[in-house]
Amino acid sequence: MKKGLLKTFCRIFSATGRQYVRKYVILPTKQGYCAVFDAERSAALCRRRKMKVNEVKRENEFCYHVPVMLDESLDGLEIRPEGVYVDVTFGGGGHSRGILNRLGSGGMLFGFDQDADAERNIPADARFVFVRSNFRYLHNFMRYYDKAGAVDGILADLGVSSHHFDDEERGFSFRFNGALDMRMNTRSGRTAADVVNGYGEEALASVFYLYGELKAARKLAALLVRARETKRIETAAELLEMIQPFAGKEKEKKFMAQVFQALRIEVNDEMGALKEMLQHALQVLKPGGRLVVITYHSLEDRLVKNFLKAGNFEGLAEQDFYGNRQTPFRLINHKVIVPSDREVEVNPRSRSAKLRIAELVDKDGR
Repeated sequence: MKKGLLKTFCRIFSATGRQYVRKYVILPTKQGYCAVFDAERSAALCRRRKMKVNEVKRENEFCYHVPVMLDESLDGLEIRPEGVYVDVTFGGGGHSRGILNRLGSGGMLFGFDQDADAERNIPADARFVFVRSNFRYLHNFMRYYDKAGAVDGILADLGVSSHHFDDEERGFSFRFNGALDMRMNTRSGRTAADVVNGYGEEALASVFYLYGELKAARKLAALLVRARETKRIETAAELLEMIQPFAGKEKEKKFMAQVFQALRIEVNDEMGALKEMLQHALQVLKPGGRLVVITYHSLEDRLVKNFLKAGNFEGLAEQDFYGNRQTPFRLINHKVIVPSDREVEVNPRSRSAKLRIAELVDKDGR
């Protein structure tokens, strides 16, 4: 196949006596080409063939999530063959496998994930250690493994995986009529239904305004509070029916996405966890260690940008007696890196991604 050529193809195979349809796209990488499962196209193909969407089996290692800006992020880590690295958002393991491919026999990689579904993607590799935890506890576990201050690079892909969006039982997408769950860790914590039905009007309005950036946050919160007095809101379809009047036809999908984003961020305390992880990175990285972060919306990108620029979340760097900026990081890319047009074509969910890279300086600022 010619370099850069994008090709879509189908495979029909038998499993447990049934016929299943899988659809892939070919994604070019520096290591060659990999077949990436396209859930949306496969589901559409199943409907045309009068097959049930949930009969599509996802057994390929790429099915869970397509790693975004794989080569760019790995290059940003500047991987040393015998180094110690941490993938704080293991997920489908795409980035982790890329790191392992560049590590030598003496290298080591830790992968963090709190989602039980991610555990089936753990690679059989002696250099890999899986940590079943939220990345907000990064320093705790690196200290436990005696690697605090000895890590050469940290990678964080903050996007919600395709697996979560495409699993109707998890409730992350308004495309399905699943339960309002949205928990990254299904073993504990409140659900989106708990937030919608349990928060007071002011608290709900704050969630929609701060995390969804919705101008109609107060009106939306008031509507939900009144509606739940009659019946508890349990499913995505019930929520969509309630908020439909606020969504204009032209921007309906964007509005729905903002509502679901706000609830997801609140349920998982994503902003709080991100802040803690970034602060822990200062204690975990060795001088010269790299921090590589991929963001997907303005809220998290603003936090990351300010922290890498100034060492705090306000973006205000301290100055010494002579007026020199005192910041713990040296920016590797002053201009944010975004996916190529080719990658966005193959993986549309990567279109909002932004990649930032910084290097921890030593105490003398070098």
